[in-house]
Amino acid sequence: MQVLPAAPSIAGLTAVVTGGSRGLGLLMARQLLLRGCDVVLLARDAAELDRAVGNLGRAGVRGVVCDVRDGAAVRECFDEIARHHGRLDIVLANAGIIQVGPAEALGAEGFRDAMDAIFRGALNTALAALPHLRRSPAGGRLALIGSVGGLLAVPHLLPYSCAKSAVAALAEGLHAEEAAHGVTVTGVHPGLMRTGSHLHARFGGDRRREYAWFQALAGAPVLSMNAERAAERIVSAVQRRRPRIALTPAAKLGVAAHGVAPVLTTRLVSAVSRLLPRGGGSGTAEGLRIEAEDQPPARRLRGVLGLLNERAAGRFNQRG
Repeated sequence: MQVLPAAPSIAGLTAVVTGGSRGLGLLMARQLLLRGCDVVLLARDAAELDRAVGNLGRAGVRGVVCDVRDGAAVRECFDEIARHHGRLDIVLANAGIIQVGPAEALGAEGFRDAMDAIFRGALNTALAALPHLRRSPAGGRLALIGSVGGLLAVPHLLPYSCAKSAVAALAEGLHAEEAAHGVTVTGVHPGLMRTGSHLHARFGGDRRREYAWFQALAGAPVLSMNAERAAERIVSAVQRRRPRIALTPAAKLGVAAHGVAPVLTTRLVSAVSRLLPRGGGSGTAEGLRIEAEDQPPARRLRGVLGLLNERAAGRFNQRG
């Protein structure tokens, strides 16, 4: 069994996590704090940020309101952070949205929203951070949080898959370009994780049934991963300057199968797609509202499969 050398210490470094107020972002921030970093959380909601800082309950963390879709605002934010802390060493670009439903139901607007929040958000973050990361005495580290959905298109998650695919390309390209400046860029591609994200996802088409299948699978123990373990592995990969990391056995298997037998994999995914809901109305609704008002089907099954995910939602600042 190969033993990895000890990861270089990141104690005393300044780190920024976008989308850091809940879910995976909050957990990655916790890992950075445990390793001795000063951490700044970026998110759009001030009240959510305040709860996140209280949730972390440690010195060395603060929250800053910032919408990563606004390039000028992101630049101003990173300039302020670098001035305040005297340095900027690590940036984890995690902010984004999830939309669930048929492509036709989500429409062109759904694709635009996904590209704005996920890809443009990651791009704005990278472009604003890189000048500061290049000046880091420790050598800057940038991580772009993609998804297995960006490596293998997932039915009823197509806006998300398209935007995450662009993030994957950005991470690979920047890793090559920034090597000369001493900055490493890590592309992160998780599968399903138990973060409670179904509550803030937006659902279109037959919204009740779309919510039901997504909530159940996102919490299924075999298919999904413990989010705290995922955050630990992601931060370790960034600490070790790995160019890429994929998480969850199911995700790795799907990506490998697509690479070896893309036609067969596409046919299998098409067969699975036929089991997903069809029809439904126009527009989207947030998971919190659907859960409270629309009485999604298969309550008992979802209660069993989604139990761990529901517990995670309460712990990771998803419910407010």
